Amino acid sequence: MGEFWPVPDVLDYLNGRWRAERTVRDLTGGEKGRFEGTVVFGPLEDGGLLQSESGDFTWRGVTRPAERTLRFLPGPGGTADVRFADGRPFHGLDLTTGHHIADHPCSADLYRGEFTVRDADHWRTVWRVRGPAKDLELTTAYARVG
Repeated sequence: MGEFWPVPDVLDYLNGRWRAERTVRDLTGGEKGRFEGTVVFGPLEDGGLLQSESGDFTWRGVTRPAERTLRFLPGPGGTADVRFADGRPFHGLDLTTGHHIADHPCSADLYRGEFTVRDADHWRTVWRVRGPAKDLELTTAYARVG
């Protein structure tokens, strides 16, 4: 088996409940944060998935509840069109090779995400955020629950 695990249909693969552990590193100041929580991909009426993430985020010694929601809409050939909760485009996602790189320009910043599928129950993302006031790396490991 190679380094990547091909996924013929990203929505089928993601559907369900995942445990998420994220490290956030400020590459300029050296500070580190951590998110631990649950990510649920549940069905949308249009055939896509609603990603609901919730957990605890610790930054500078303070832990707070954190959550976010994304919409994963069906794309061609088993891919997905990822959108923010309000419908704005975020990025495409094609895991047919088990690996994908996505760019998302946001104001003066560039978000570059690398998605890697390890097996049927484990995948990860590494987002690098660069801009005039940001130099961050966010690494999230996902493990299927149940």
